[in-house]
Amino acid sequence: MQDRIPLCSRLVRRLLASCAALLAAATLTACNNSPYPAGSEKENILFNSFDERSPRYLDPVASYSNPESAYTYQIYEPLYAYHYLKRPYELIPRTAESVVQPYYLDKDGKRLPDDAPVERIAESVYDIKIKRGILYAPHPAFAKDEKGNYRYLSLTREQLGDKRSPWDFEHQGTRELTADDYVYTLKRHATPRTEAPIFGIFSEYVIGLKEYRKLILEENAKLLKGVSADTRDKPFLDFRKWDLPGVQALDRYTLRIRIKGKYPQWKYWLSMTFTAPLPWEADAFYAQPGMADNSMSLNQWPVGTGAYMMTEYVQDRRHVMKRNPNFRGEPYPCEGMPGDKEAGLLADCGKTMPFIDTIVSTIVKEKVPRKEMFKQGYLDVPEIERPEWGVNFRADAEDSDEVAHLFKERGFQFPQTTDVNNWYIGFNWLDPVVGKGDTPEQQVKNRKLRQALSIAIDWEEGYGRIFRTKGGVAAHGPVPPGAFGSREGQPGGHNPVTHKVVNGQVVRRSIEEARQLLAEAGYPDGRDEKTGQPLVLNYDFQRVITPEFRAENDWLVKQFAKIGVQLEVRATDYNQFQEKVLKGKHQIFWWGWLGDYPDAENFLFLLYGPNSKSKHEGENTANYENPEYDKLYRQLQTLEDGPQKQKVIDEMVRIAREDSPWAWGYWPYVATAYQSWVHNGKPGIMIRDMARYYRVDAAVRTQKLAEWNKPVWWPLVAIAALAVLLVFYARRSFVARERATARPATVAASPSN
Repeated sequence: MQDRIPLCSRLVRRLLASCAALLAAATLTACNNSPYPAGSEKENILFNSFDERSPRYLDPVASYSNPESAYTYQIYEPLYAYHYLKRPYELIPRTAESVVQPYYLDKDGKRLPDDAPVERIAESVYDIKIKRGILYAPHPAFAKDEKGNYRYLSLTREQLGDKRSPWDFEHQGTRELTADDYVYTLKRHATPRTEAPIFGIFSEYVIGLKEYRKLILEENAKLLKGVSADTRDKPFLDFRKWDLPGVQALDRYTLRIRIKGKYPQWKYWLSMTFTAPLPWEADAFYAQPGMADNSMSLNQWPVGTGAYMMTEYVQDRRHVMKRNPNFRGEPYPCEGMPGDKEAGLLADCGKTMPFIDTIVSTIVKEKVPRKEMFKQGYLDVPEIERPEWGVNFRADAEDSDEVAHLFKERGFQFPQTTDVNNWYIGFNWLDPVVGKGDTPEQQVKNRKLRQALSIAIDWEEGYGRIFRTKGGVAAHGPVPPGAFGSREGQPGGHNPVTHKVVNGQVVRRSIEEARQLLAEAGYPDGRDEKTGQPLVLNYDFQRVITPEFRAENDWLVKQFAKIGVQLEVRATDYNQFQEKVLKGKHQIFWWGWLGDYPDAENFLFLLYGPNSKSKHEGENTANYENPEYDKLYRQLQTLEDGPQKQKVIDEMVRIAREDSPWAWGYWPYVATAYQSWVHNGKPGIMIRDMARYYRVDAAVRTQKLAEWNKPVWWPLVAIAALAVLLVFYARRSFVARERATARPATVAASPSN
């Protein structure tokens, strides 16, 4: 028995140690539920989230998706930008010295007066001066050795090894931004190596770009001769070798762009990352053997002159941008709109931007967890680029006094406005059922089918009363309120195909009228009049179905069912959806548009034939094509705001309403969401470089996080009680066992005594 006493002590000690470990783990859990490393809330970091997957394109020539703009506009710098606070939007210089006005030339190259008739203008010429001393963010593509030779532009696969980030290279470098970098970017729109969604538009205006594309295709074919078609390693396509007549560098700091005719909207394109500078060294760096296999390209590791640079890229999990140490810094604006000063938006007047050191984007796949993280304080903004989060939170507050009180108590900010953006249901014009149709007779029937479906979808009910977290106003055409030429909300501005006036009120046409159109389309009661088979249409949804999307999709299915049409939901993630529409394999789809620039043309071009997504890799996702509409669009592009432009817009809208390539959807409210410690937050669709304006008070954040996420101690008490019970029962069991063993031994010894 003496030998077993230490065993008992050891057992008890082990139990106590195990309990202590459990207590320690529970203490950590109780004291800190942060998803970030301990102490990171004290740093000058902006925490936000993204959903589903990482951005597909961060290459400035290819990137045109809103989720990608959260990165591209912080990293790249176009020539122009928009004033952060002023509305209506005002262009300001970014890397350019000023926003220039073009001068005009006739067909003989002679200069014309500024008010020359459009028909006399053969060319518009933009001579733009670039600011001096602008430097690129550090990158190995610029690194040179002691002799001035590039260190990393002639790598072999063996030399590249397992490097998967620019930061894996020992040496980094930089150089000054020059006009040639803008030339190089505009040339790259002719590339056959990646999707270039704006080539169709740019090639109509930039002199020689369409012919340049043919040249590049030939040169690319020469480079790839003998190269396996499935290889990811392609020889560097160096656009410096071939001149583009419409774009040239007059000197190191002067860029000249020549466009055909007169196109007043061209200045807006110069504020977008499609025209952001790209150094040839970066293009050459990522073209080297093994780079693609190591996930190293402009799509993961952009190279720009902007306020931030990508420093961490974990696919579908986490992205980190840090302050570009070479960024020159810019002053925060001192002017704004009435009410901006009272809202604290001018408090940082003249201070040097950016204010934030690091931007951390973490994947959170569903809306509910993101909302909870925001309410706990672990997201400074839910998503940096999404304009509907404030609408969502506002709806929550309207539904519950308790929630409203919590939001007010915590000082959440949800500034709301209206802006140039939309959501709609589109019909693929290439589809034989809902598209244009092969014969004149079929075209009429298909048009009536689209009209019937457009009537059936009750946007006023869905996004006016049911889905208020994504609320807005039903649309009657493609031109948003607030843009010149829009008739939305005005007397007589309704869509007569889907609505009518009853007792002075605009109301949606009846389901009976929709059913009549459906019958005339060849589908009485939702069945094919020839085969008797039910009409089943496919709805290609651009997101994986999560609980918040399921309700919306179920609602849409019911809208089609009202006229006897079956809707099958085919949901994919966004990247797969993009592939599908690029190949023209979609039928009916959900789509939206955040205006690129504040002009009606930017929405009307979404229905311009040569801008077809599946044919020309443009942004006409419906692949809509109407010669009369296209002719008017080309006329629209030459017009300044005025009566003539209004007349053209009205006629284009009439044609589009009649053809119904979209069920027009709704104009969403725009409201962003900010924590109380995030300063300078103002919603604006045109503002994509917003991160450099934000300022975070990390001390306030640290304090609030501690207040809002106090430890829950009852698990510790429960574990402590459990530990005491375990020790008690362990000791009692041991003692009982020892006594049971000792008693028989005593009895056996008695007779010999």
